[in-house]
Amino acid sequence: MQKTHFAGVPLEALADTYGTPLMLYDEEMIRQRIQTIHDVLRSTGVPYHLSYACKAFCTRAMVELAAEAHIGLDVVSGGELYTAMLANFPGEAIHFNGNNKSLSELVLAVEYGVGHIIIDQFLEIHHLVQVLQQFPGRRQKVLLRITPGVHADTHHYIQTGQEDSKFGFDLESGQVHRAIEAVLSFPQLELVGLHMHIGSQITSADGYLAAVKRLLERMPTLPSFSFNILNLGGGMGIAHTPDEAEPDLGLLFRTIVEGVVHLFDTFGRDVPELWFEPGRSIVGPAGATLYTVGAVKDVPGIRTFAAVDGGMSDNIRPALYGARYTAFFVGQTHRPSKHYTIVGKLCESGDVLIADVELPELQDGDRLLIPATGAYTYAMASHYNRIPRPAVVFIRDGEARLVVRRETYEDVARLDLPLHRPLHSKL
Repeated sequence: MQKTHFAGVPLEALADTYGTPLMLYDEEMIRQRIQTIHDVLRSTGVPYHLSYACKAFCTRAMVELAAEAHIGLDVVSGGELYTAMLANFPGEAIHFNGNNKSLSELVLAVEYGVGHIIIDQFLEIHHLVQVLQQFPGRRQKVLLRITPGVHADTHHYIQTGQEDSKFGFDLESGQVHRAIEAVLSFPQLELVGLHMHIGSQITSADGYLAAVKRLLERMPTLPSFSFNILNLGGGMGIAHTPDEAEPDLGLLFRTIVEGVVHLFDTFGRDVPELWFEPGRSIVGPAGATLYTVGAVKDVPGIRTFAAVDGGMSDNIRPALYGARYTAFFVGQTHRPSKHYTIVGKLCESGDVLIADVELPELQDGDRLLIPATGAYTYAMASHYNRIPRPAVVFIRDGEARLVVRRETYEDVARLDLPLHRPLHSKL
């Protein structure tokens, strides 16, 4: 498989200008995918709120794009919230998720005026009330995150809705009942709804609807509260390889909404405002990673390795939970094809990006493009082996814009302190 351009721009020119490894994003595709979801949700006639899950890929430019696309933000850390603050993203359009928010993070959220905080644990209830005491008269809107006991059809590392989960209040054991009572006992907290997220890389509505059905079955046993919002999370999947069918994003959202409406009608309840927080399905297909090939090693009768100038430091997903990708040869060539295992330069045998892919014969200096890396790649990048993180480029209307500069060795070591230095105080 060969490719010469990305979003209308020559790949070789991008590599020559910005270096490799290089993260590329088709900005127009991101905007189109957001618009597709908006159009479908509007057409259902059900009140809704759409937010972007920052954990998939969070940079200042991406937050600014989300604001221009008229969607909210789902943040899960002080760092993601700070990025939103740098972009002057409106606080009321942010909701703050996460299973172990620190006191300092909660202070930051309340100070900035975050619209909704999604409470995940009992301790957080008390921490949030403690923080709000510093802001007399402030009342914070909150949702409770519940785990409905649904096992999504995905890798167990990215399942989040089952009972045995670090996230949320368990529905079956009575934790949700106790959490509602606890929140309602504090006048500083305004409970407006429930949140649940069953996992990631999900391509069917079945899991979402099973979770809603289980919730509705338990609702009569829960204390009464203003159930105005049901946040169904995100987790909608994408295709990473040619043998995977790309889910119809619009159809998936429509099926979920129509199924939820039917369930609420069946149980004789008014449909609340439906919230969604997709991340991967917005940025995943729009991103790709450009690499340069270095060493090629043939092990006769076993396999041929082709090493690139990145690896698990910029994409840990294959090593972490077996994520699969494909690759394109950059340029045009008539070389015979061959099967390769694409590996990185990190000092781990598990640093394998693609276990088996057919490509033209590779040699030092060739470029490869790995598509569908827009989600959870740069976001999970590390300094393992002290490798600098790659640059990020957005492309729109045939123009490339650097939105994250490439790290230098100085950046990697910028927080280091010498072993021997003057001590200003004793611990």
